[in-house]
Amino acid sequence: MRGMSLGLAGLLLMAAAPQEMSPQDIDKLPRSKADFVHRYGPAPMQFGELRVPKGKGPFPVAILFHGGCFLRAYEGLDGTAPIATALAAKGIATWNVEYRAIGDAGGGWPGSYQDWAAGADALRAVARRYPLDLSRVIVVGHSAGAPAAAFVAARPKLSGDARGRDPIRVRAAVIVDGPPDLSGLEGRDEAICGQPVLKALMGGTQAEQPARYRSVSPAAHLPLGVPTYLVSASPVLAPDIVAKWRAQAEAKGDRVTVIEPKGGDHFNIIAPGRPQWTETEALIERALALK
Repeated sequence: MRGMSLGLAGLLLMAAAPQEMSPQDIDKLPRSKADFVHRYGPAPMQFGELRVPKGKGPFPVAILFHGGCFLRAYEGLDGTAPIATALAAKGIATWNVEYRAIGDAGGGWPGSYQDWAAGADALRAVARRYPLDLSRVIVVGHSAGAPAAAFVAARPKLSGDARGRDPIRVRAAVIVDGPPDLSGLEGRDEAICGQPVLKALMGGTQAEQPARYRSVSPAAHLPLGVPTYLVSASPVLAPDIVAKWRAQAEAKGDRVTVIEPKGGDHFNIIAPGRPQWTETEALIERALALK
């Protein structure tokens, strides 16, 4: 989450590791121009960027969700544009989704969730124009994008509005240093982001809005039926969160893989050119069964 630099956890991390990358370092990384921009709704933030590898295809696809503490003030899809570029260079098409966040009209509940769903489903429309293999799709979420990725993977198990009519199915979810589920994050969100963003996102606490939290909770709808791959590098995806998810998912029969890149921090794991990104990239390729 871009708010790491503002929250207590971010300050502690920077004190312990002066070499830690910052959001500004990510902003300086190279990124290619998108091959195609597709709008999946009328709001300014309802669009995605497609980057297509060279060659004829059809290409496997990684749907990407950026982080930023669910706040418009912190981050947009530029934060995941460098990895979108890097993956496309490795033969993986990338669909980098922008969405309404807190601070945007319609952001928060239920708009952000609606955008995660509609943005992912829009890949079908994009595939009518470009050679994409919709049988080989994974979803990747960094930081606050992690629960978005897990939600998209869980949608076939959900019901009602959260599920939607025909949710796109993915073969894996890659959770990059963010929580796969919102449960247990109250209090931590303020330490990480500098403000209680969960209450703003969901329109209340878990005690105040239990039905909302449960309706979109991947943990409450296990097994997902697809493997989850977790990259842990900071308190945003702390060891106890990893252990809880692994225990819950594996108890229901889902496969969970966890890596902790050596020297990893919240941003170098999504920084092409850094060795920590190399480990994240290899995990994404593994999730697509390319390695």
